[in-house]
Amino acid sequence: MPPPYDAVLLRAIDIEGKIPRALDALGSLGGREVAVVGGGPHELAGLGDLGASVTNAPVGDASGGLATSALAPESFDLVTARWSAFRDADGAEVADADRILRPGGRLLVVHDYGRDDVSRLRGDLPEYRLWSRRDGPFLATGFRIRVIHCFWTFPDLSAAQEFLRGGFGAAGEAVAATLKRPRLSYNVGVYHRTRGGI
Repeated sequence: MPPPYDAVLLRAIDIEGKIPRALDALGSLGGREVAVVGGGPHELAGLGDLGASVTNAPVGDASGGLATSALAPESFDLVTARWSAFRDADGAEVADADRILRPGGRLLVVHDYGRDDVSRLRGDLPEYRLWSRRDGPFLATGFRIRVIHCFWTFPDLSAAQEFLRGGFGAAGEAVAATLKRPRLSYNVGVYHRTRGGI
């Protein structure tokens, strides 16, 4: 997303803090060692605020793969990624996460779920269809899913409409024309599993 819209989006996403609270509910972050795959400053600070000791784990390649070779085996209680890795529950990525997780450790992967206003902006993506199916790459390989109903929230209706038009072009214009309040529904899936299985 082009500047300055990327900064506007960062301020608008999940201002209620539902995503970090869901991660805490699924992984008990307080006092835990957490590897965040490709995390930005906002994400790292948010998990730290919940009492986690956070390490920014490197992203391995252009596809967003996990690069854990520099991280010691069994050194983390949780590994989490938001949108940047585990794009299809690739077996090698999950094995890398398992290698750095302690016994009983948790892998928490956040991706868009769809069936919301935001999916109307982004078009037909695999995370909106295949990923949440029982025979999809996550649920068929030992993950469970928790869906979080979040929002992109803006100061007022005109700010939301300006963001949509400038950041998403024709698709944003179409969504902006339907807005009645300064927020968009945004559903997020947290795919979760314990090291080695459910």
